Amino acid sequence: MFAVYAARTDAKRPLDGLELGERPEPAAREGWTTVEVRAASLNHHDLWSLRGVGLGEKSLPMILGCDAAGVDENGDEVVVHAVVGQTGHGVGPDEPRSILTERYQGTFAERVSVPVWNLLPKPPELSFEEAACLPTAWLTAYRMLFTNAGVRPGDAVLVQGAGGGVATAAIVLAKAAGLRVYATSRDAGKRARAAALGAHGVFEPGARLPERVDAVLETVGAATWSHSVKSLRPGGTVVISGATSGPNPPAAELNRIFFLELKVVGSTMGTKDELADLLGFCAATGVRPVVDSVLPMSRAREAFSRLAEGDVFGKLVLTPSS
Repeated sequence: MFAVYAARTDAKRPLDGLELGERPEPAAREGWTTVEVRAASLNHHDLWSLRGVGLGEKSLPMILGCDAAGVDENGDEVVVHAVVGQTGHGVGPDEPRSILTERYQGTFAERVSVPVWNLLPKPPELSFEEAACLPTAWLTAYRMLFTNAGVRPGDAVLVQGAGGGVATAAIVLAKAAGLRVYATSRDAGKRARAAALGAHGVFEPGARLPERVDAVLETVGAATWSHSVKSLRPGGTVVISGATSGPNPPAAELNRIFFLELKVVGSTMGTKDELADLLGFCAATGVRPVVDSVLPMSRAREAFSRLAEGDVFGKLVLTPSS
């Protein structure tokens, strides 16, 4: 079957290890099922895999891709929850928690094998392309906002780095939940698009906001960390789910954190139940993922290059090549 995979890893030149071509069909396994992939979306996790983060030499070659929507062996339209080993279903109680592409082959292929437990019904209101955007970036944003930030309608949030999949998801979800949303981006075009999505105010990174916020959603890392901490009201929360600009900020802002009793919370992915809630939320409210482009898997190198260069607003989606 045709697939997009990591043949090797390179920390400095990750795209050098990206290959497109034939890979073996998924093998039958008790408690698992095979899904015909109709759409799959890119995440920064895929670039990190090509750099060798969470993906060792012994696991290569590895089909990339965490997210997918498709059709299962019964002909049902489904969405894949990317976290394997969360409950032991299909893998046993001692299985360590992992994300597709770390221990098991991913979704950038014509077919993917996952535990039956990892499938959720795709709401008919969502297209395959829209549904494929939800299990990683949108689920991450959902958990950051509604589980870990502890925000309520009427609160104010700052989303750093508008343009990425998690950031655009956070803007849309926060707006739909009745929050006041501020967003930053270095790019004037992305700031304009963030405003069009519903952000109440858009700013260059580091700019003073109209008010101190209740929570900051931080995916950029070193470049925006100081601004994130300084933007919080006393007792506020910064939720971190990534560090695309690097993990080591020049100033930790520890004095401000302890003096204002700020909370720093890490957030990774989300649970199957949270994904079910997110799917239902989108179906019921009309909220839809922001899709930058839909490309065939045969053009995956183009999609990866755009993701690496930051030339994206929303999600990049791949569909099986004709």
